[in-house]
Amino acid sequence: MRPWGSAPGTVPAARPEAATVASAAADASDRGARIAAVTIALAWHLAISLPGVLGAWPRLAAPAVVGAGWLVTAAVGVATGVRLLRGGPPPARRLAVVLLVVDAAVFAAAGEGVLFTSANWVWSGLAWFFLLVLWRRPVGWLLMLLGAHAAIALGAVLAHGATAPADLTRYAMYVYGTSSLPVAVFAGAAVLAALARDRTRTAAAAGAVAAERVAAEQARQERQARLALVSGTAEEVLAALAAGDADPADPEVRRRCVLAAARLRRLIAEADDVPDPLLHELRAAADLAERNGLPIELVAVGTPPELPVEVRRRLADPLTAALAAARDWARITVLAGPDEVVVSLVTPDHDGPDPIGLDPPRDATCRRDDPPADGRQPVPSAARRPGGRVTADGPPEPGGGAPVEHVHERDGEIRWTQTRWRRT
Repeated sequence: MRPWGSAPGTVPAARPEAATVASAAADASDRGARIAAVTIALAWHLAISLPGVLGAWPRLAAPAVVGAGWLVTAAVGVATGVRLLRGGPPPARRLAVVLLVVDAAVFAAAGEGVLFTSANWVWSGLAWFFLLVLWRRPVGWLLMLLGAHAAIALGAVLAHGATAPADLTRYAMYVYGTSSLPVAVFAGAAVLAALARDRTRTAAAAGAVAAERVAAEQARQERQARLALVSGTAEEVLAALAAGDADPADPEVRRRCVLAAARLRRLIAEADDVPDPLLHELRAAADLAERNGLPIELVAVGTPPELPVEVRRRLADPLTAALAAARDWARITVLAGPDEVVVSLVTPDHDGPDPIGLDPPRDATCRRDDPPADGRQPVPSAARRPGGRVTADGPPEPGGGAPVEHVHERDGEIRWTQTRWRRT
């Protein structure tokens, strides 16, 4: 059940979940880093590694192996780059194994003469491809892969006999120089994505507070409007009773009290969160009539569309007023479709005027037989006599798309009240 004053259709639209918004912000921030990483890896592979391999081709111990390793790495880079730019993570484990195999093969096939040159392209270029295949994985995975790369390089250095202090120093500089920048890019991208996610969550939380404040103010205003409407409904009869001008035993006074109670009950029902608000409000009025001893039947055919509160009020108010004056029995029928809702009430006719509340709204257009009196809109004389009929069309409702038609007839045997809404 909604809090009093927060009727359906009046609460601001629900905001997206903060986690979803934060994830989208992190993805947007991460996309720029992905584009940069893919560009660096492929550009390095083409602009630095390829010229080095081609320039030292005759001096390579097994040039075919080195060239094949370059092609395999290029294929891995392109496939991984496409997956990353489309937002999906690559299969990290399998690609990491492929790159380590290429690493060991190129170190073995390059030969001692080009061990520390650009022809041995895995020294500097392979780390960027490690970065790509492990994107969005923990940074520890990248450190492990770079550690395996350093161990393969050290094995190659020792196997080729490059154990002089200068060679070992060169090895250490190569390992540090070719690993530090990829690690910095990898960690920096993760930090930026986390910061974007945190800032978005903070902004979403601030927005949630503002939205709750707006909703609370709107609920307060609607509560005041509802209280004013309820007060207007019951004020006259209560004031008359308090002043002693009305007799509680008078059937007319009782009828007015029943009408005020029915309207109050329907207004309370407007705040209930139910699948079919219109039927729920009509059932609330019917339940009150049953408690007052009136046998009543409610028949509903079809499912009403979602209607604004004001449209539901115009559909239900005339029937609520007619129920307050009903005797012996009553039948309510609701016919609903996606573009039309018709609500009808049939009760036995009896002597006396039509019930209070059957007047069309002040802004409605209707042909009347009697002039206004005492500042109130009178019930048309056509509706007072058997066979009379009064029809009123209310103005278009905001969000309803059409006015609500109101028809009341009596023929001496039954009284028939109908309200109709049609989508235009």
